[in-house]
Amino acid sequence: MAALWRALRALRALPAGARGRSAGSPGAVALPRPLGADAHEEEPMLVAQRKNPDYHGFSADPDADVLNMRAAFLAGISVAIVLGSVFVHYLPDYGLQQWARREAERLVQERERRGEPLLTSNYYNPKCLPLPPPE
Repeated sequence: MAALWRALRALRALPAGARGRSAGSPGAVALPRPLGADAHEEEPMLVAQRKNPDYHGFSADPDADVLNMRAAFLAGISVAIVLGSVFVHYLPDYGLQQWARREAERLVQERERRGEPLLTSNYYNPKCLPLPPPE
């Protein structure tokens, strides 16, 4: 890290003409261009934006750019809707409502098989409860 700070101080100490064509402040460092790039050539994205002000980044051709943007938007929204629906469908049983329904149906079938009434006036079986003696 110390070597980086020394290099930056050395660049700031150079005279303005020795640093290159940087139009920035005296402390600004010009970023290097990729190898083989012409210094006077504009970047392709800037050229595409000047040619098409509504540039979305998919193609330099304006019609293909709009078509690809719409296709990507449709595909993204479709995937979000499908995956969101699948996620919600496979969420666990909220509040155990489905389990309670299955358990009630099982108890109804068992009581019908035994010939007992489906509902009784007692919430608990009175034979299993320790009741006080009658007075």
